[in-house]
Amino acid sequence: MPILKELKKHKILLDTHVWIWAMVGDSRLKKQFQNAFKRASEANGILVSSMSIWEIGMLVEKKRIEIDMDVLDWVEQALDVPGVELCSVTPKIAIQSTRLVGEVHGDPIDRLLIATASEENAVLITCDRKILDYAKGKYISAYNPCIS
Repeated sequence: MPILKELKKHKILLDTHVWIWAMVGDSRLKKQFQNAFKRASEANGILVSSMSIWEIGMLVEKKRIEIDMDVLDWVEQALDVPGVELCSVTPKIAIQSTRLVGEVHGDPIDRLLIATASEENAVLITCDRKILDYAKGKYISAYNPCIS
């Protein structure tokens, strides 16, 4: 649990599901993380990948998630939260996502998130077991904010 105290000292990158849950106050996120999230947004900011926007749009179109407003309006509001910063997929991040070392997640969006966390020297906040296992190899820093 010590990373919670350290989150305010580091940039954090939110996985798509964590971003959605943080914006709606989902109870799957630990209360300690919700508090650390607030401190991190005031300190170093919170990164959201542009690919998460694409992923949310696809999830809504495929009816895998429901949002109570137009998805573009939701994204614009979520990006307007103080401390939230959009992180673009640069050419370096795109290529780095194809060159990740170790046993890596096969999902292209998750690979881009891993590469973004590495490039931005950010802690990747995710409940995705494959990403968390990848982080155990010391290639990136990751934190699981979810209630088990």
